[in-house]
Amino acid sequence: MTHPNITPIVMPKWGLSMKEGTLAAWHVEEGQTIVPGQEIMDVETDKIANAVEAPDGGLLRRRIGEVGLVYPVKALLGVMAPAETSDAEIDAFVSDFAVPTAGGGDEDDGPVHHFVHTPSGRLRYAMRPGEGTPTVFVHGFGGDLDNWLFNIDAAAAAGPAYALDLPGHGGSDKAIARPGLAALAEAVAAFMHATGLSDAHLVGHSMGGAVASLVALRGDGLVRALTLISPAGLGAEINAGYIDGFVAAESRRELKPVLKDLFADENLVSRQMIDDLLKYKRLDGVPSALRGLASAMFAGGRQTTVLTDRLAALSIPIQVIWGARDAVIPATHAKALPHAKVEIVETAGHMAMMEAAGRVNDLIRMQTQGAA
Repeated sequence: MTHPNITPIVMPKWGLSMKEGTLAAWHVEEGQTIVPGQEIMDVETDKIANAVEAPDGGLLRRRIGEVGLVYPVKALLGVMAPAETSDAEIDAFVSDFAVPTAGGGDEDDGPVHHFVHTPSGRLRYAMRPGEGTPTVFVHGFGGDLDNWLFNIDAAAAAGPAYALDLPGHGGSDKAIARPGLAALAEAVAAFMHATGLSDAHLVGHSMGGAVASLVALRGDGLVRALTLISPAGLGAEINAGYIDGFVAAESRRELKPVLKDLFADENLVSRQMIDDLLKYKRLDGVPSALRGLASAMFAGGRQTTVLTDRLAALSIPIQVIWGARDAVIPATHAKALPHAKVEIVETAGHMAMMEAAGRVNDLIRMQTQGAA
């Protein structure tokens, strides 16, 4: 039975590995009119907690999900419908709604991660299929492909989307022969060649922004457009205390205050996030890789590579997104490229793609579609 006037609200899927989430809070009441983009609830995963923005608008007729309970991805949490839709129709919709079960042949049942062998080592990546211009996500210092868990699925609406772990990070090989931006840019280019990608939209965060910029500056057709989120490489200033603290931290007590610099909302620094990073930092090869990168890129507490003059000569579209409350790299660097489209996100810190995922995703899609 179909119910064309009824719109479901479901547990979102953030990233390839998410299977379930906890409904942490409702921000809307039954009988309230919801507009697209409005924050309607909070969801917690084993990675991070975040607000869920409504993809569609309508009158909230029924809240089904209970705060504090765990629900699988795509489970029905609420129902929007016009006032003239009867309660009986809503009851029938709820009754007919099929809650997905693990292993049920869902399109997301394929491998969560893939690996490719390159001259830069074995690199881990995630991908989502799509039609159109490909998007490649490049994370920052100490990050991994899960930094894009709120973004990779949305980007696939405009074309195939990829997120990789740079050497020294995530599930990729930890050894970096010559630590520095050049080696990481070589790795991204090698990844793109190995996976058959070219003429792509590169999205880089922080250190990954400088890496993506260097790939674009190669001028070999790999990059069609750039989106740089709080990127390194647009000025010399950086919070050296964050870099040094991240590299040195060996315990939860040492790492937690450092990670607070990443977010405008410090509550996003979860225990699971801290534990995952500590586990990563204790892997063989990681401490030396991080020290090598920090020494090469942030010597003396400054960024050693500034790319503004070279980027100014690029003819491809460039957009810069910055959290106004960034405590790692100053948002004033967003003005360094006069020809770039600039968006300042007032509510976000250094991790705007997590704290303001809806807005950032819109900007990424528009840049991808505009470059097509």
